[in-house]
Amino acid sequence: QVTLVESGGGLVQSGGSLTLSCAVSGSPFVIYAMGWYRQAPGKQREQVAVSVRGGSTYYDSSLKGRFTLNVDNAKNTVFLQMNNLKPEDTALYSCSARLRGMNYWGKGTLVTVSS
Repeated sequence: QVTLVESGGGLVQSGGSLTLSCAVSGSPFVIYAMGWYRQAPGKQREQVAVSVRGGSTYYDSSLKGRFTLNVDNAKNTVFLQMNNLKPEDTALYSCSARLRGMNYWGKGTLVTVSS
């Protein structure tokens, strides 16, 4: 059973930084893509950044420059470094992994940015 576990969320002041981590376990197969999504209260889920194995990393254009995604393929772990956080970044951040044609999701980690 594929399991994704996120960590690193919390409360931070505006202008601060956080690093989220997501570890994928339970699969013997190669992970095709890993990424982060977020859902703010009352809004739809949106893509933050996605990395395709052996390819490119795609960022939401409004976040590029503040957010950086890194993948440790050896550990099946994806990181999201978030800098200069703003109150509008407050959301539930969820990790996703795509393998064997299916998308798997973690339960998410809450990020709250105070003004």
